[in-house]
Amino acid sequence: MAKTKSTDQDKRTLRSGTFRRAVLRGLGVVLPPLLTLMILVWVFGALQTYILQPVETASKIAISWVIDDTRAADQISEEEMEANEFTKLPSTNPKSNLWIPTKVFDDVNDDPGEGDLRTSRDYYNRYIEISYLKRFIVVPLFFCLFILMLYFLGRFLAYGVGRVLYLTLERTITQVPFIRTVYSSVKQVTDFVFSHDESGLEFNRVVAIEYPRVGIWSLGFVTGESMLSIREAANEPVLSILIPTSPMPATGYTITVRKSETVDLDISVDQAFQFIVSCGVVVPIPQLQDRETDEVREIIESQIG
Repeated sequence: MAKTKSTDQDKRTLRSGTFRRAVLRGLGVVLPPLLTLMILVWVFGALQTYILQPVETASKIAISWVIDDTRAADQISEEEMEANEFTKLPSTNPKSNLWIPTKVFDDVNDDPGEGDLRTSRDYYNRYIEISYLKRFIVVPLFFCLFILMLYFLGRFLAYGVGRVLYLTLERTITQVPFIRTVYSSVKQVTDFVFSHDESGLEFNRVVAIEYPRVGIWSLGFVTGESMLSIREAANEPVLSILIPTSPMPATGYTITVRKSETVDLDISVDQAFQFIVSCGVVVPIPQLQDRETDEVREIIESQIG
């Protein structure tokens, strides 16, 4: 009787474990694309809110200043009135006597959008949106111009007057309390990610070494062959290695070790970054251990035993 109860309990445990693993496997499939989509949506939303919308607003003001033809009734000629070239703006104010071109009025009424159309400025803003600033044209054009602007900005700040201005601004920022702390942290990350070519820091391979003591393995990036004096003291080839910290690999330690004490890993630098940033959760596929198979094997062996 006891053996039957034990067998039933083992079956329930096996079913529970199978269900849990299936749910986790489903999360593993769904979460990566979902989180990627969320990050992309957040980035696009930030660009739209803080860059695209202000640029659109400035463009509307500039275009409206050029094409705005709002008039009072006494400014419209009889020929224009007879040709129905102008339409009076609807208004709750009986004293209002403003007219706008009929084409603008009709085009906006055909596609009013979600805004509240009360003034001539509202009509012209909407008219500019549907006639001049169409989204399917504006967004790709904006991103192309944005990348082009970044290119010229980078070229300008790299040399001469631009470089001096940049260093002066940076020196000023680093003297402001609190802001300098945030700025320095962000700059470390951006320099680490985007400035490899300028600083000469290139990771050619990923290695594992026993650091900070024997028995503890750490991932590191080989940055060079270190100094000649250290090589002569070690009496064998040495390597300079950056040991990044989790979850912010922009910080870490630079150490020099004997080349014979390093283990080359068959993973890319990007895979190593993912492993470090995720604190070891994201393991490169070639390096994955088949834990699920081991768990099932242990359960089956325990039941047979």
